[in-house]
Amino acid sequence: MKVIIIEDEKPSARRLQRMLDKIGIQTETMLHSVEESVSWFQENEHPDLIFLDIQLSDGLSFEIFDLIDVKSAIIFTTAYDEYALQAFKLNSVDYLLKPIDADEMEQALKKFNSNLKTKQPITLNFDDIKKLLVNPIEREEKEYKKRFSIKIGQHLKLISIEEIECIYSENKGTYLYTTEGRSYLVDSTLEQLEEELQPEVFFRVNRAFYVNINAIRDMISYTNSRLQIKLQSYKEQDVIVARERVKDFKNWLE
Repeated sequence: MKVIIIEDEKPSARRLQRMLDKIGIQTETMLHSVEESVSWFQENEHPDLIFLDIQLSDGLSFEIFDLIDVKSAIIFTTAYDEYALQAFKLNSVDYLLKPIDADEMEQALKKFNSNLKTKQPITLNFDDIKKLLVNPIEREEKEYKKRFSIKIGQHLKLISIEEIECIYSENKGTYLYTTEGRSYLVDSTLEQLEEELQPEVFFRVNRAFYVNINAIRDMISYTNSRLQIKLQSYKEQDVIVARERVKDFKNWLE
C-alpha cells in the first residue's frame, strides 16, 4: 500500500509516521504545503491513501484538489471541533482528531481496507467541506503551551516557555532546564509534550532532548555525521542531534 502524509506541522507528521511504522505501514513521503504537494502529484504516481491535514502553511489543503485530479483515498487529520467532524462523516470522509489516537488510526485503516476489498468508491465533496470550514467555522490558531506549573514542596512555581533552555528525560523522569540554571521535574513525558510545544521554538534533537532555538549558543560537527549543540547555560551532558534528525534539524533552523 502506497501512503503519503500531507501535514504542515513536522513534529505531528513525524509522530504519525512513527505510528504507521509500528503497524508495518511505510510512508513514501511527507509533504508540508499546498505548493509542495501539487508539485509532487504532478511528478509522481498517486498513492493509495493520503493522511491529510486541512490547514497547511500556505493555505487549505483543498486547494490541491482544485489543481490536481487526485483519485487517492483520504483520511483527514484535523484539530476541528465536533460539528465539522460530523460533516466529514456525512460526506463519507474518515478522520483522525489530533492528537491522533493509535486505536482510532487503526480503525480508519480497517475502513479503508474494507472499501478497497469491496471496491466501493470513496467520494469526497471537497467544495461542501471547504465552505463549512471557511464559513461559518473559522480555524483558530493552535494554542501551544505557554508555561508550566511546577510543584515545589507546598508551593507552585510558574515557568514560562521563554525561560526553558531544554527539556530532557533522565531515569524515567522528564525535566525542564531553565535559564537560571535549575532543573525541574514535570509530570509529562516527551511524547506527550510533542503536541504541546511550539514547533518553531522547540525541536527534539534525539530521544531524550528537546532544545529551545533561542537557547542555542553554538553547533559543532560531531562523530557519525551528527551535531553537538551548545546551549547558553546547560552543561550537564552533551546534547547531540541524532544522525537521522540532522536534516530536519537544519531545515528547522531556517
